[in-house]
Amino acid sequence: MKRNMYPLTLACVALSLFSCKTDSKNKQNLVKEVAFTKEGELSLFNLRDSIPSAITKLDIEIADDDYQIQTGLMYRKSMQNDRGMLFVFPEEAPRSFYMKNTEFALDIIFIDSKNKVVSIQKNAKPLDESSLPSKGPAQYVLEVNAGLADTWNLKAGDSISFIKMQQE
Repeated sequence: MKRNMYPLTLACVALSLFSCKTDSKNKQNLVKEVAFTKEGELSLFNLRDSIPSAITKLDIEIADDDYQIQTGLMYRKSMQNDRGMLFVFPEEAPRSFYMKNTEFALDIIFIDSKNKVVSIQKNAKPLDESSLPSKGPAQYVLEVNAGLADTWNLKAGDSISFIKMQQE
């Protein structure tokens, strides 16, 4: 009886070794970095002065369905300073974001249905799942590299406009 157990044990050990190697190779290929795709352009405006002035212009990706909104900038290593992601929701409501699987720090800019900045969560930490809420109802959320809101001196009350590129 002991003789029959040895080949069976050896076969099980060999099978488990080979299957582990295959699994680790497959896991490495499951998540690939997503490349930026320009889907529109967004301009930011300072509305605090008597004469509105342009702050900056960005190329944007637009997240406007459930999958895109849930995924956002996850699994990316970085983003250029002249780019951002605009999340578009069907209605204005209090919003809350987090940084799960997002590998670089962001400024998260909450914008109401009239295109006015409601609030800004600055320097959101990579991979942090803490809730980052808006300070009022928002219909749009713009994510840009951390520090840009300060560089632009962006404040609540400033405004955006954006256009969506035509799909070919």
